[in-house]
Amino acid sequence: MIVTTSGKPTEAQIAKAAALAGELGGRFVRRGNETLAGIRRKQADDKLLVAGPEGIRFYDGDEPALYFHPSMAFVRVKRLRGGERDPMIEISGCEPGDSVLDCTAGLASDAIVFSYAVGGGGAVTALESEAVLHAVVKDGLQTYDTGLPDVDEALRRIVLLRTHHLDALACMPERSADIVYFDPMFRRPLHDSSALEPLRTAANAEPLTVEAIAHARRVARKTVVLKEHRDSGEFDRLGFERARPKNTTKITYGVIRI
Repeated sequence: MIVTTSGKPTEAQIAKAAALAGELGGRFVRRGNETLAGIRRKQADDKLLVAGPEGIRFYDGDEPALYFHPSMAFVRVKRLRGGERDPMIEISGCEPGDSVLDCTAGLASDAIVFSYAVGGGGAVTALESEAVLHAVVKDGLQTYDTGLPDVDEALRRIVLLRTHHLDALACMPERSADIVYFDPMFRRPLHDSSALEPLRTAANAEPLTVEAIAHARRVARKTVVLKEHRDSGEFDRLGFERARPKNTTKITYGVIRI
């Protein structure tokens, strides 16, 4: 993988790119006057990470760029700010002051909603096993500006760890988190969601295991929650009570109440 900067980089962006190359085992290449396509061609590598003023972007072949953006999480948080309800928050039993373990962070969309809901007295830890995705999202959570200070604070409060959820859960004490949450890559992908397409190449696509859910049951004080396609067989396979979805959505949640 190549790591470089945007055009006319600052010294801070050059230092960030060099540090990312070391962290991810990539090759740092100074941008100079070269185009990104030119760098990829000369280095004979289709994987490219770019550190720029608007964050980190990852390119893999002809796939759209992967970069951090709150997307629907921002819409959902604005609804919470306006006093509306959020299905995930209701189903999980999430309350201010709760501790949440998001085992499959991805772009951290659900972690952002949880972080806003639990407030400054709560805690959200999000786990991401894939190195590039972790780097992109960690940078975004620390630097992205939503224009709303309380929402920015929710982003900054999230603790993002690079680890596989099974390894983390196995080491956690009993009843050490209020809510344990899973949003794995769906067994039945929603290809009509264009925002998820860049994520598919960078995310961990393995299915959840019965062992992981057993650990989650041990760790959670209130609920274990799974987000999946409404027609997924994962709810039955893993022992979740399926929530009744709205007719207009293909996504629903399953819950295990402790």
